[in-house]
Amino acid sequence: MSAEQPSVLVSRDAGVVTVTLNRPHKKNAIDGVTWGLLQQTFDEVERSRDDRVLVITGAGGDFCSGADLTSLSDDDHGLRRMRRIGDVALTLHRLTKPTIARIDGVAAGAGMNLALGCDLIVASDRSRFAEIFAKRGLSVDFGGSWLLPRLIGLHRAKELCLLADIISAQQAADMGLVNRVVPVDQLDEVVGDWASRLASGPPIALMSTKRLLNNAFEVTMEQALDDEARTQTANFGTEDTVEAFAAFAAKREPTFTGKPITAR
Repeated sequence: MSAEQPSVLVSRDAGVVTVTLNRPHKKNAIDGVTWGLLQQTFDEVERSRDDRVLVITGAGGDFCSGADLTSLSDDDHGLRRMRRIGDVALTLHRLTKPTIARIDGVAAGAGMNLALGCDLIVASDRSRFAEIFAKRGLSVDFGGSWLLPRLIGLHRAKELCLLADIISAQQAADMGLVNRVVPVDQLDEVVGDWASRLASGPPIALMSTKRLLNNAFEVTMEQALDDEARTQTANFGTEDTVEAFAAFAAKREPTFTGKPITAR
């Protein structure tokens, strides 16, 4: 890869930020520089009012084959390195904007868990998934130990991690790991449609819904209802709720801004 081509490419279009892992010669395996660029990009998306949706994908026909273990230096081992990687996973999880993983080809190890850390996953029918860690003498990381049991249950999670088998996109969908499997020539169309719909949605309401769902396994029903009441009250204090009712009455599409109602 030439020096002019960074390992992470970022493009923006109408509120949709597309982050492309750009190491196709390594099946987009993530080295130390790339982890840092992902951390930087996720932070930028969180801070930007113009960025409404994040799409993560890979260049060259693969999503991500995991961490690039061949790139480790003598001082890049141990707990410090793993905590830096963990920070990237946590930043993605905490991102208040909706996230979509666009999967083609291989998604393995930390690459699979990078996809699972997104809110929605669209995979091509030629995609392959693997919690490959055990075959490398490693235990699961990048949040997989937390994500998998919540997504597919404890025993299924153990099956994937302990056996480290490669599964097809359809098998992943049957387990509940993938939202949609589509022919590869329809992948961009479906991801683009979902991303544009999310980008045009009410940002405060979507952020609140994402937070409520992410917290669902950590709170009681009583706490969930209380959280719902507070967030719904906040929604009624935005111009988006007013706009939604006005658009419904006028039989037109609403234009959401996420702005609070200001005194007139």
